[in-house]
Amino acid sequence: MKPHPTETKKAFLSGCVFLFFLGSLALEAGQPKIKFKEETWNFGKVKQGETLAHEFVFTNSGDATLIIQKVSTSCGCTAALASEDKIAPGKEGKIGIKFDTRGYGGTVSKLIFVESNDPTEARKQLQISADIETLPAAKIEIDPQNYDAGLSVEGEEIKANLKIMNKGELELRAEFNHRNATYFVGGKTVPSPLKVPAGKEVTVEIRIPTQARVGVVREYILVKSNDPMRSTLSLYVSGYIITKEQLKELFTKYKDILRQGN
Repeated sequence: MKPHPTETKKAFLSGCVFLFFLGSLALEAGQPKIKFKEETWNFGKVKQGETLAHEFVFTNSGDATLIIQKVSTSCGCTAALASEDKIAPGKEGKIGIKFDTRGYGGTVSKLIFVESNDPTEARKQLQISADIETLPAAKIEIDPQNYDAGLSVEGEEIKANLKIMNKGELELRAEFNHRNATYFVGGKTVPSPLKVPAGKEVTVEIRIPTQARVGVVREYILVKSNDPMRSTLSLYVSGYIITKEQLKELFTKYKDILRQGN
């Protein structure tokens, strides 16, 4: 005797519900879960230059092995490392943080990213912050940071004027770094280091020999100082060098225009 179609349909639906129930149980039963005791940490007031350390403690509250796949930070000043990369269910792990406060001042926040096989929170974000107290110091500013020297003739020096300002409370001491440039203030060679009193500024003439070079010229002048926040700055100098023959060709080509201008 064949089963009634209605009974067959009921049995099929019951089987589907049962399989769905088993699948749901399997999904719920086999997942790791990362849970941190705290997700933010404030170091409070600290002195500039200190290296700060903290450990974020977490638990695998799931019922499958938690795998820490990657730990990264929002800047190179902050280092982060997991105590281990595999955490059994119910066990604890730690993310160790170190923050180098050199070059920072005021209220500063940094982020740490923890990537794991937790299906609900695959990328967890942590945050550290601190109120960094700065001591009286020199504070350098330069103007410009990019200098276009324009057109030069071969053999001529490329010249750039750089204004160095001390916006800090202590004397600024600056040194220049380039393979063959020379530096002058008021026509005199700059002493090393160049000293700029607090609140003052100095204009430095930079001369770069071109020797036998022609075409596009690109040079970087490094300015190193005792500013704890910005110890190294750079001036980018660009220009174009032509030969004397090219200068003659230009003059011949445009001499009529030049005469009209006069």
